[in-house]
Amino acid sequence: MTGINLTVWILSPVLGIMTFLFIFRIILTWYPQVNLNRLPFNLIAWPTEPFLVLLRKVVQPIGGVDITPIIWVGIFSFIREILLGQQGLLTMMACVN
Repeated sequence: MTGINLTVWILSPVLGIMTFLFIFRIILTWYPQVNLNRLPFNLIAWPTEPFLVLLRKVVQPIGGVDITPIIWVGIFSFIREILLGQQGLLTMMACVN
């Protein structure tokens, strides 16, 4: 297995899982009574919160709504498409080898 294929093999699920977790995080914002410190919700909050804290310093809530999870879904989807999409950089490099 080449280095590019190994990178794709690792990066693809990581980006997919993170996108999935941020989508769940968006859904959880509809239920403010949910305690993110309790199972199973902390399994969603724990890996996403560092990203959200970082972006919340730059992007303030709009109309009282935290839009940072939506931005992260876009960022992770964009990165996945640029690197691993049908014409992504890593996909094209793997085809050359």
